[in-house]
Amino acid sequence: MPQNPNPAQPAPRGGVASLKAAPHAKVLIIGGGINGVGTFRDLALQGVDVALVERGDYCDGASGASSHMIHGGIRYLENGEFRLVNESVVERNRLLRIAPHYVKPLQTTIPIFSTFSGILNAPLRFLTHRSGKPQERGAVLIKLGLSLYDAFSRNGGTVPRHRFLGRKKALAELPLLRPDLKYTATYFDASVHNPERLTLDVLRDGLAAGAHARATNYVSAVGVSGRGAAHDGAAVRLRDELTGEEFDFSADIVVNTTGAWVDATNGSFGAPTRFMGGTKGSHIVLDHPELLAACAGREIFFEHSDGRIVLIYPMGDRVLVGTTDIDAGDDLTPTCTDEEIAYFFDLIHHVFPTIEVGKDSIVYTFSGVRPLPRHDDTAPGFVSRDYRIERAPLPGGSGQTVLSLVGGKWTTFRALSEHLADEVLGLSGHTRKVSTGELPIGGGQDFPSTREATERWLKAHTGGGIDAARAEVLLARYGTRASEVIEFLRAGEDSLLQSTKELSVRELEWMALHEQVGHAIDILIRRTSLAFRGLVTAELIDEVAGHCARFLGWDTQHTRREVERAVATLADRHRVDVDHLVA
Repeated sequence: MPQNPNPAQPAPRGGVASLKAAPHAKVLIIGGGINGVGTFRDLALQGVDVALVERGDYCDGASGASSHMIHGGIRYLENGEFRLVNESVVERNRLLRIAPHYVKPLQTTIPIFSTFSGILNAPLRFLTHRSGKPQERGAVLIKLGLSLYDAFSRNGGTVPRHRFLGRKKALAELPLLRPDLKYTATYFDASVHNPERLTLDVLRDGLAAGAHARATNYVSAVGVSGRGAAHDGAAVRLRDELTGEEFDFSADIVVNTTGAWVDATNGSFGAPTRFMGGTKGSHIVLDHPELLAACAGREIFFEHSDGRIVLIYPMGDRVLVGTTDIDAGDDLTPTCTDEEIAYFFDLIHHVFPTIEVGKDSIVYTFSGVRPLPRHDDTAPGFVSRDYRIERAPLPGGSGQTVLSLVGGKWTTFRALSEHLADEVLGLSGHTRKVSTGELPIGGGQDFPSTREATERWLKAHTGGGIDAARAEVLLARYGTRASEVIEFLRAGEDSLLQSTKELSVRELEWMALHEQVGHAIDILIRRTSLAFRGLVTAELIDEVAGHCARFLGWDTQHTRREVERAVATLADRHRVDVDHLVA
């Protein structure tokens, strides 16, 4: 591991220190996924005294295990969820405008193998929300759905209308598709290339609003104590997961945005609930040039033989394949199984029959639990992706309120956060001062929209040790906030890591100082996309941990534990073969 005779001053955990120093806020948000962080940003911009705690790292849960799609949810039309589809399409179009550094247009193609199939079965699915015997949706049904989808998309959207192609033209565009297809339908949605960094950007917007907004990761809510030291009424008992220290924090309103853990969080308060009934979704990431080329830059979105809607789409030079939809039960930290991997290989073969895929092409897997409402006998694929807010008193409190978020999806996080913030504002007597509807998110401000504009930005930010290739990596990672990072990099002696050209020593220091890094694995999975793309090596883990030791005050033993933790996390949660990682 790298050593430095002049170690930097360890980065303070300012968020935790701030909560301990002033252990009360008007609002305490528990849960640092995208919905909790989005609500934090919204309330902070209204000037509300708000604090947020997350028991792990930000976006380390369902928010980080998504299909990376920002979409209107065409299949929700079949469930009759027209309000949700309308909101989703509006928010998709909005995120393309306010978060263009991470949210990108995604051309999507549906291969279709029949004309009239599913017409009789669709009304039954619509009325009962039960899948019944799988029956493929044919061209007529898909045409109807896409026409409705286009109608929803007209509100403030600029994406093209859908188009249908017959077999001959379809195979000319995508020649490796199954030769017995009859049509393809192509339309546009969007994808989020780096959901973890978008979550961090939203968080930083909230923190930048002022000292009234405080947030920290690696702090969990473990119960309710008698009375808060700084306020009448009950206090939430918090635990620093990095030190084990516990302390009380009181709030007038507690917002539970812990996703699949909502019931467990309420249970820790002594008020058990049965709101949640999440489903498990897994994905694999492939390094497979032939499959990448076969997709021709577009998502392939289709119904598998079991009736499950699945997807294959390129992300850079990798291919993402997903997703399953299985009742999660009590397992809220699932992993991708051999059975699911076999299912993914089967679905690839379903549309690209000549392409061979094996486990040696897998560079990363991930799995999460969707925070869906309890759904009893409703088939998992038909459980509503809409959300609701449950209100209850805080046990032992003095008029204190707990708001529990049930449901929600990535695409609608801004609208959901606005709705949840408005609930809080109504309870606390505040009024909305700022709309987030057209407010750029972080590095989306003035983000270059053309290649020519990008070249101008890169030219303006090269020099002083930063070449164009490095500047482009930083622009992709931070959006236009890369300007701040580049200024920091130039302010001291810097060098790229030996194991990657995508990280430097001073950038690691920037992350330690400004992005609440708690563990080395945070950098590999959530501050960068290195793990997702299968680019982590034993040397890289050692380098990252060794440099972070200086910035975060780790001794030799702690640093070794960080290396072991990173290797174990990659192996246990993401099925990354550790044989080539262990030094």
